[in-house]
Amino acid sequence: MSYESWAGVREQIQALTKAPGASSVFGFHGHKFLLEDPLTAGELDELEGQLGVRLPEDYREFLTQVGSGGAGPGYGVFPVRRVDGRWRWEGDGADLADLARLSEPFPVQGPDSAELDALQEECPQEEDFDEEEDFDEAMGEWDARWEALMWNPERTVGAIALCHLGCAYRQWLIVSGPERGRIWSDDRADERDLEPLLGPGQEPVTFALWYRSWLAQASRSIAASR
Repeated sequence: MSYESWAGVREQIQALTKAPGASSVFGFHGHKFLLEDPLTAGELDELEGQLGVRLPEDYREFLTQVGSGGAGPGYGVFPVRRVDGRWRWEGDGADLADLARLSEPFPVQGPDSAELDALQEECPQEEDFDEEEDFDEAMGEWDARWEALMWNPERTVGAIALCHLGCAYRQWLIVSGPERGRIWSDDRADERDLEPLLGPGQEPVTFALWYRSWLAQASRSIAASR
């Protein structure tokens, strides 16, 4: 993506903050179409120096041309901020990303599907227990096994949690490995593994496509609400 490709995007979003019907857009009450200030070139260099990895090009340009976070898909793009001299992303679930391991390749392959199916088959059913306490105990043990398998930190190395959609659904930007630059959906709260986000033609969704598609849809929704 070229440097100029983000030209005018910040101004376009700023114009939506007071547009009639803006509140009809999903996630509006989370970001209200407000953007944080863009990063300077020096701040971006410092951020990447601390992370030990170069961020995908379109996201780098977004950070320096549009904003360091704010208005965007879901309840908004998690802002990246310097806190006590260290850079980090802030938002609901942003801390799931291990910033010390962003240079490691993101594991495309998740838990073995047969293992997941077997574990789901073993999920306790309340009607099988005479006492509620026994069911609660069995469910607690099963939840711990499920969490250890699905929420293992190894699952998301090389990736940044970038936004949340509510109900613990999130989306990630892959920064290292073969999927670098692409967006993955995280529906693990609904007992599904992470999976790549695909466009209408089943094409991989990059950060730029992800963000621009959201902006186009938001603009259409606002226009329709008028």
